[in-house]
Amino acid sequence: MTNDSAQKIGDVVAIAIRPEKRAPMQELDDVSAKSGAGLAGDVPSIPERGVTLIAKKQWEQVCSELDANLPWHTRRANILVDADALGHLLGKRIRIGSVEVDLKREINPCGLMDELHLGLRQALVPDHRGGVGGEILNDGVIRKGDAVILMD
Repeated sequence: MTNDSAQKIGDVVAIAIRPEKRAPMQELDDVSAKSGAGLAGDVPSIPERGVTLIAKKQWEQVCSELDANLPWHTRRANILVDADALGHLLGKRIRIGSVEVDLKREINPCGLMDELHLGLRQALVPDHRGGVGGEILNDGVIRKGDAVILMD
């Protein structure tokens, strides 16, 4: 059930997990989310980073700046959202399908980004283009096509 102040941010375009550190990302049609933990099959992380999201438009900007056609999961985020940006959502609560997430942190790009494509790390720095991460607040399933709703 949504409240009057809820607004749609975008839709889930794609989902991916990292089965091991530095392992190739695996794309999925859906994934189970566990409260206070993370996504099933993904490398465990701190609860504040239980799920990571990146905006499709920002990823396209990064690829354009780098003159590269990189798969979205090169960023190693879990969820690609059909949205212009996500940084303005930090400190807010969203719902992805039936799963509520408290967005707590910017996901800063690490050195692995430049190993995957030279210049990627720096290209992800401005405007939270590296994505945002949050704590999963309830168990549920996230599916491609699910709406991403701002709860606050």
